[in-house]
Amino acid sequence: MSKWLRPFAFVSAIAASTPALAHPGHPLADSGLLSGLLHPMLGLDHLLTMLVIGIWAAQLGGRARLWMPASFLVLMAVGAGLAGIGWVPPHLESGIAASLVVGGLLVATALRVSMLPAAALVGVFAVFHGAAHGAEPPATASPLLYGAGFLLATGALHLAGVLIGTAQSRAWTLAARGGGVLAATLGCVLALA
Repeated sequence: MSKWLRPFAFVSAIAASTPALAHPGHPLADSGLLSGLLHPMLGLDHLLTMLVIGIWAAQLGGRARLWMPASFLVLMAVGAGLAGIGWVPPHLESGIAASLVVGGLLVATALRVSMLPAAALVGVFAVFHGAAHGAEPPATASPLLYGAGFLLATGALHLAGVLIGTAQSRAWTLAARGGGVLAATLGCVLALA
């Protein structure tokens, strides 16, 4: 496959995913770890959010490549824990949709901000994502194993985003920005649904 087609094939594969909308019921959700590993990969809303955070971190460069995904992972775990004890932020699905819109626009425009506000912003969105999954874990899954799997898969998607964002070819840069537009568009659709 030509080096120009690879990024577009990647974005097309992402677009072919189906939205999970933070609800259990995936066909392989029988073990906690497996369910947690698969969930972010099977839903377009989660998949794109994790990728755009990694891409934006790469666009910002430097320490942001580590601290932004780390901030997301830690605060996603906090959000899941809070949901596990009964607190779920208001407008949960709207917060997830906003993470797609804002994250997608940040990647599409390659907006440069300092690392601390960037990490704080993705951390706020992480609480929504974590709470969505902490509130509705698969019924047959171990919550701890599910959470570990979900964190591992999320970290892997952040890493993939960082790798995409650091790619030096024009095609990958266009694909990353196109993915940002796709994420923002999906976020708008979810916000209106």
